Amino acid sequence: MSQWVVLLIAMAAVCAVVLTVVVVRQRRIGDDDDPTQTPDVIEYMVMMIGVIYAIVLGLAIAGVWEGRGAAQAAVQAEAQALHEIKARVQVYPPDVRDKVRADVDAYARYVSGPEWSYMQNHGRLSPEGTRLLDRVRADVTQFDPKSDLAAQAYQPVVDQVAAADQARAERGQSAGAVMPGVVWFGLITGALVTVGLIFTLQIRRSPRELLLAGLFSALIAFLLFLIWDLDAPLGSGLTISPDVIRNLVLTQ
Repeated sequence: MSQWVVLLIAMAAVCAVVLTVVVVRQRRIGDDDDPTQTPDVIEYMVMMIGVIYAIVLGLAIAGVWEGRGAAQAAVQAEAQALHEIKARVQVYPPDVRDKVRADVDAYARYVSGPEWSYMQNHGRLSPEGTRLLDRVRADVTQFDPKSDLAAQAYQPVVDQVAAADQARAERGQSAGAVMPGVVWFGLITGALVTVGLIFTLQIRRSPRELLLAGLFSALIAFLLFLIWDLDAPLGSGLTISPDVIRNLVLTQ
């Protein structure tokens, strides 16, 4: 099932629950109830809690978005380093050059295919990907340049392998969720408290009040879903695609 379908179902369910509670609660209120008699202190507390929770939501969204940007930068850096390795070994002897390029392509194909699925399922890098990159490193470091041109290219190629390894490690740090469980506890608890406090304002069953209550609860559900989806940059939903590796490395 598409995550957008799940989002719509979740938002509709939250709206239905909130509106049902409002309608049932309204039926139990006597005709002599006066909604204008809500104490000012309650309105003040609802406003303050809403503002505080909005700040927490904003910080959480900013945090997961920054994590997504870092993951995307790591994937781009890894792809660029692999591309540079293939380009700089042009001056190597044909047999060494072809072997390095073949091993780089094998690593890039595995990363953009099986390892991407492995990261989504396990939240970490795969041992096979590490082995393939080690093979590229061995090809590069064990080469003994004989010509001046190959000797000049040797150290830059080694540096690009190190850059690819570093970018791979940064990509691995973004493979799983980054939001601690205690933060999720606070976000969910805050959502329940914030939505629950709207009932203290004696909402009636007028179309305008029901519409506002439903939209408010749907907005909270959407923001929590957005944080959850961005919390795993290499997972599902608004995920980072491995196409940059395919386009920059395998099509060259």
